Amino acid sequence: MRGLNLSQLRLLIVRPVLQALGLWSMAAENLLLGTMMVESGGVYLQQIGGGPALGLWQMEPATHDDCWNNWLCAPGRSRQATALRQLIGYLGPSADLMVWNLRYAAGMARIRYQRVSEPLPAADDAAALCAYWKAHYNTAGGAGAVNDNHIALFQAAIAA
Repeated sequence: MRGLNLSQLRLLIVRPVLQALGLWSMAAENLLLGTMMVESGGVYLQQIGGGPALGLWQMEPATHDDCWNNWLCAPGRSRQATALRQLIGYLGPSADLMVWNLRYAAGMARIRYQRVSEPLPAADDAAALCAYWKAHYNTAGGAGAVNDNHIALFQAAIAA
């Protein structure tokens, strides 16, 4: 076995965070698990090759900071901002925390997706979840791709 146990990650990290943020759905759970699988394989906490991305969800510090500065600062999102601050013991939000605080990293990944107006795909559609990841998380300029290998990782996330 390589990496984290997906069922444990789902039950102990991802689901409680999504519930705390008020953003739980099976589609969101599967999207976050699949995103983690294609981004880090559940193995890497820092981007290979010297890139800036951090944590299992491989979020760049600039994206992390933008989520706080331009999304979580809105009054209507104070519940989510408070939930994230609770996850980090009311420390100041810092991208570096995503390396060691799995719940915070998962929460920030979900916040990144929350900023997308397109609804989440069906929870059991690996190809659609993979395409959603590529379009809204990895982006057009990112190195990731919608391919059979990545779709299989999303399928493994669904099955976990």
